[in-house]
Amino acid sequence: MSEDHATAIKRLRIRSWRRGTKEMDMILGPFSDKKLAELGPEEFSEYEMLLNENDQDLYAWFSLSRAVPKRFAPILNRIRQFHGL
Repeated sequence: MSEDHATAIKRLRIRSWRRGTKEMDMILGPFSDKKLAELGPEEFSEYEMLLNENDQDLYAWFSLSRAVPKRFAPILNRIRQFHGL
């Protein structure tokens, strides 16, 4: 059985707050609390795929110390804008 959207949001919020590093918790957690429900289906899917990446890569992309993969650029930009970066 497929999970409903509200359940998917709850699952992704937990995954956003319980990363491997505190830095990523603080970047992804607040975004997930405030913006997950507003994401369209494509962005929601991109966010879920983003959560499958390891924290060291994510932090390097957010801090722009490494090039952002094109597939994640839209959702990473949205998260960065949320944080005023």
